[in-house]
Amino acid sequence: MTTELLGPLMMFIITLVVAVPLGKYMAKVYNNEPVFLDKLLNPIDRIIFKVSGIDSSKEQSWQQQMFALLTINLVWFILGMFIFMNQGWLPLNPDHNPSQSAHLAFNTTISFLVNCNLQHYSGESGVSYLGQLYLMFLQFVTAAVGMAAAVTVFFALRKGSFSTLGNYYNSFVKSITRILLPISIVIAVILLANGMPMTFEGKNQMVSLQGDTTQISTGPVAAFVPIKHLGTNGGGFFGANSAHPFENPNYMTNMVEMVSQLLIPFAMVFALGYFLKKRKLAWMIFGVMTIGFLALVIPTVLLEMNGNPQLLKMGIDNALGAMEGKEVRFGSAASAFWSIATTVISTGSVNSMHDSYMPLSGMNQMLAMMTNCFYGGCGVGILNFFVFIILAVFISGLMVGRTPEFMGKKIEAREMKIAMIIALLHPFLILVGTSLSAALPDLTAVTLNNTGAHGLSEMLYEFTSSAANNGSGFEGLGDNTPWWNISTAVVLILSRFLPIIGPVAIAGSLASKKYIPKGSGTLKTDTGTFGLMVFAVIALVAALSFFPALTLGPIADYFSF
Repeated sequence: MTTELLGPLMMFIITLVVAVPLGKYMAKVYNNEPVFLDKLLNPIDRIIFKVSGIDSSKEQSWQQQMFALLTINLVWFILGMFIFMNQGWLPLNPDHNPSQSAHLAFNTTISFLVNCNLQHYSGESGVSYLGQLYLMFLQFVTAAVGMAAAVTVFFALRKGSFSTLGNYYNSFVKSITRILLPISIVIAVILLANGMPMTFEGKNQMVSLQGDTTQISTGPVAAFVPIKHLGTNGGGFFGANSAHPFENPNYMTNMVEMVSQLLIPFAMVFALGYFLKKRKLAWMIFGVMTIGFLALVIPTVLLEMNGNPQLLKMGIDNALGAMEGKEVRFGSAASAFWSIATTVISTGSVNSMHDSYMPLSGMNQMLAMMTNCFYGGCGVGILNFFVFIILAVFISGLMVGRTPEFMGKKIEAREMKIAMIIALLHPFLILVGTSLSAALPDLTAVTLNNTGAHGLSEMLYEFTSSAANNGSGFEGLGDNTPWWNISTAVVLILSRFLPIIGPVAIAGSLASKKYIPKGSGTLKTDTGTFGLMVFAVIALVAALSFFPALTLGPIADYFSF
């Protein structure tokens, strides 16, 4: 058991060791300081900006940046709808996969557009190679969208008063060319060396050990998987996602994929510290996030390593009972660690079936998405955490009788209203979507694999995953229906763009205010004490919002054993 725990521990340590210098490098990139890749990639940047007619040196207000974000996403949406509704006759379809229905194409396009990658289709049979390549493109650009939005907040938190906050397109392009693409190439080489396929030949005929001939789906997997994880996207090339041996061949690739999906969320926190020259603040944020992560991952790992007590009562060996829904290549500890990491950071990739986990493990997976700010996705994780910082600053200021300030700027009614709207939007979308699904059994009952508390958990998980831009699921749910495709797509749109626009609007409002130097009455926000206050606010919001739903779902499921 002790040996099995070394794998997850090493994954975390390796990520942290790499993330700190990467964060410093990212801060230089976003601050337009020279980096070692400039000589190679500056010409590519210039070509992109010249072809698109963009002046990357022109400063933009936060409103101009959000307009740029929305318009470019609209273009990608239109193109995605065309590809998926017509992929049956478009090129790069050697397996002759059919075109998607309008409602499935709508869900697929929206899902990958918002960095969620909720998949209501099986990858190898539901999308052509052209579709997979377009999804790979979206996995790059949507990760960069979140990172560039976070950089807008970085610019807003600088010392002084500002009406402009850098250039969105510059941050967006550099997120791809300087960070995502180079690291993805390195990861792809490692995965190729471990046997991951990279081909456009279609299905291959193989002979099994029993002598049976079968057709095996392959494809450009090694190009798809690196950005799937690095960009905290999570969409699987195959229906089984990273439980598929072609998408995750061995324990080495499992570690590489795990580190890669944690890497950017870790590094973004340290990039904030280096960018603002506030390293202590960065470590406070990272500490709070890590406490939240450990509070979820430790009990989940222990629960899954101990196995199902009902199977033990039936005389089934503990080691076998702990492996239900998991791959023997990875073991129960690494699978449980992945299940929390992928939900905490909104990647949504899976190397095991979450529907097979113990009820309280499923609750922890949902809590990871319900809090939605412990590391989080590329850029958006730190945006969500920023909202809770604003709430904690305001509450702390009222408690101690000091003017609520953050980074030398007063927190006033406007910032609080936006922060509260964004904080309440997340539970609103999850709970309303789940309630409607439970109230409309004619639309949902036939899609559930389970009834009772576990059936409610399946529905609650689906909307939680959608609202958190996660994409994983309790796969007992038959989700390719008009109801699930359209309802989750609506949640996906609202839960992606409003939680980006809200924090950026708060940052823009703070940036324009007069800077107030630190004084004796200033509330210190880079201390452990304030970090505990932020954690308490996060826990309180999550508990008040979601405890009743969790009681009816996974907690009731647990007590029904």
